[in-house]
Amino acid sequence: MSATSQKIQWEKGIPRLQTLGISGMNKTLSAIVIFLLTVTLFCSSAEARPQKPFLLGMSAAFTGHSKALGIELYRGAQAYFDKVNEQGGINGRKIVIKFMDDGYNPEPAIRNTIKFVKIDKVDCLFSYVGTPTVTRVLPVIKHFNSNKPEYLFFPFTGAQPQREFPYEEYVFNLRASYRQETWGLVHNLYMIGRKRIAVLYQADAYGRSGWDGIRKALTEKGLNIVAESTYRRGAAFKDSMKRQVEIIKKGKPDAVISVGTYEACAAFIRDMRDAGLNIPICNLSFVGSENMLELLSKLNKDTGKDYCADLINAQTVPSYEDTSLPAVREYREAMAEDPQLPAGFGKGYQPLKYSFSSFEGFLNAKVMTQILKRVSEPQYRGNIQAATLSIRNLDIGIGTDINFGRGRHQGMDEVYYSTVSHGKFVPLNDWRRWSK
Repeated sequence: MSATSQKIQWEKGIPRLQTLGISGMNKTLSAIVIFLLTVTLFCSSAEARPQKPFLLGMSAAFTGHSKALGIELYRGAQAYFDKVNEQGGINGRKIVIKFMDDGYNPEPAIRNTIKFVKIDKVDCLFSYVGTPTVTRVLPVIKHFNSNKPEYLFFPFTGAQPQREFPYEEYVFNLRASYRQETWGLVHNLYMIGRKRIAVLYQADAYGRSGWDGIRKALTEKGLNIVAESTYRRGAAFKDSMKRQVEIIKKGKPDAVISVGTYEACAAFIRDMRDAGLNIPICNLSFVGSENMLELLSKLNKDTGKDYCADLINAQTVPSYEDTSLPAVREYREAMAEDPQLPAGFGKGYQPLKYSFSSFEGFLNAKVMTQILKRVSEPQYRGNIQAATLSIRNLDIGIGTDINFGRGRHQGMDEVYYSTVSHGKFVPLNDWRRWSK
């Protein structure tokens, strides 16, 4: 068999050498070298090629009078995802937040959502901020689901629309609802004899959601709202709330529940105290406790008055001061790394060391990571809905388990309470100090 006419013969992908001449053997050896180099280069290229990340779309207020809420929620979530990514992500896939600013306004939130789904092809929507934005985005999400499943995970709002037909199947909530928060506030005030409750609320979907929860809780006890007043979304701390205070005062309340954001609520507290109304003022979790307290504490120093007394805030996560909880210790350690502001936003903003907002973002990310791990398992085959519904008795280190399932798209129901002591919000365990 001549060297020039010899063809390479293969058995199970390996060249046969024993029947070849010298010339044929040289050609065969060259073929082997080329084959092995090709395989090596292919494998090396495959190993070097980065895995496609999990992409989460987050529309939130990164500008405007409520920017601290979006910024701190983002920083808390990013602090946890940074830790996951540093350890290699999930089977080599990192978790990336694609964030866009909506300024706490519905129209930009709608545009952002369309871009996330149609252009960025995000794996899911994540940690949107606010009732006015989320309620307007819900029909958009429902529309997209007519073609392909799209879900919003863990929005920073306790409003009802995403918890009720026809939108509840497209949203997974982690936090308790505003109805649960307001019921708890009304019940505790009622139990200490404070039954004349007035309401200040933001004139939008968020405010009405809180107002409705307060009304329902009072009706259950045979009571009514004694006075109510509103303010426009976007009100600043420098704005006057004297007119709202005058309206509230006419109802002769012995407690007020505010449904608003930190600048407006701080302005209301200031004008209430200046008017001599030193009754308990309660706020919902969305208010931004630390940012509100920062404004009032500065006012204390400037005036010598105490604007921080008799404040009660509902919370949907435990206190970050409770270091007996494993998640709190983990959160504080992560925040010590000073997670970055969302790129391009927050100029001039001083990040908070700890806050209820960033702790909530941290817990959102912690549960989201567990869901994405399950999405990567063969039995779920990328089905994020099925992976989420499989979550049962998930211990994330806060003393209560997280549960989802058919007909249950809210992971936890606990409401916590805090009050100001020595310049910071601390857990409130005994309401009797305000008994009438």
